[in-house]
Amino acid sequence: MKKDPSFLFSFISFLLLCFSTCSLSSQPRNPEVEALINIKNDLHDPHGVLNNWDEFSVDPCSWTMISCSPDNLVIGLGAPSQSLSGTLSASIANLTNLRQVLLQNNNISGNIPPELCSLPKLQTLDLSNNRFSGEIPGSVNQLSSLLYLRLNNNSLSGPFPASLSQIPHLSFVDLSYNNLRGPVPKFPVKTFNIAGNPLICRSSPPEICSGSINPSPLSVSLSSSSGRKTNVLAVALGVSLGFAVSVILSLAFIWYRKKQRRLMILRLSDKQEEGLLGLGNLKSFTFRELHVATDGFSSKHILGAGGFGNVYRGKLGDGTMVAVKRLKDVNGTSGNSQFRTELEMISLAVHRNLLLASVNRLLREFQ
Repeated sequence: MKKDPSFLFSFISFLLLCFSTCSLSSQPRNPEVEALINIKNDLHDPHGVLNNWDEFSVDPCSWTMISCSPDNLVIGLGAPSQSLSGTLSASIANLTNLRQVLLQNNNISGNIPPELCSLPKLQTLDLSNNRFSGEIPGSVNQLSSLLYLRLNNNSLSGPFPASLSQIPHLSFVDLSYNNLRGPVPKFPVKTFNIAGNPLICRSSPPEICSGSINPSPLSVSLSSSSGRKTNVLAVALGVSLGFAVSVILSLAFIWYRKKQRRLMILRLSDKQEEGLLGLGNLKSFTFRELHVATDGFSSKHILGAGGFGNVYRGKLGDGTMVAVKRLKDVNGTSGNSQFRTELEMISLAVHRNLLLASVNRLLREFQ
């Protein structure tokens, strides 16, 4: 019996497809992705904040509520105040690079998984204001890097975890408002709160249960939309502030340069320099004196205008009224000579209505 070639082709294609699918499915999945998906599956998420946690994803660093290191390792898990319920999966222990777990202000219940205590790099653990019950794992002292611990406002019971005192760098502990019992060891921590545990406070010194703290919530960088908005706002404020400071400094610099320029002109006029035009025995004045006498060559003191510049009314320090002609737009030696001649002619004039002219010395810069 002769076989149909098309049937053989279809059969071979089917086998190749099955082989490819099996090969792909056998590839190991990212253990961090697998651990996070297990955590998601054990939680009820009414607001859908974990919706973009995709089990087929290769890299979880783009997921909301997750923060990663520069090496794309998950170092932060934070979903505070999201109305999450359910239980906390033991798979969290597979996130071996975790440094922060922030799940406060939710409705998560069940036991705190002992596997959580096997995270060697964990520095911050906040499970406060949930519905956790059972005992605090006795292996909590294995969290050798822990700095900040909040388990307050839950339903935890059992003996007080004395092993907490063995964590070397622990600086903040809040176990208030639970149902813990037993003796409380001495802690080297800076902040410690055990208030609201009736079985402890009845048999312990008053000072142990008298303190009530309300620390500020931790700030953690997580890859959520709210975190991105906060970062954008911070950058915008920083840029705006920097721009405002730059404008103020620029205006101050311009003002300073103008002031220095005025002072330089005034100083320059007081110096004997090569280039002064002598006018014989006529009395000379400094530029500063004439500048003051005419209120800075104010336009309100202009008496008239000539070929070499404006004539200003001035009043000297002794009360003498003078007319001051300011050399302007005179180019070359011939221009200076003509101006000098004009001043000499004025000084020689005699008239009952004309004061004896007092001629100032001329600077090249006096224009």
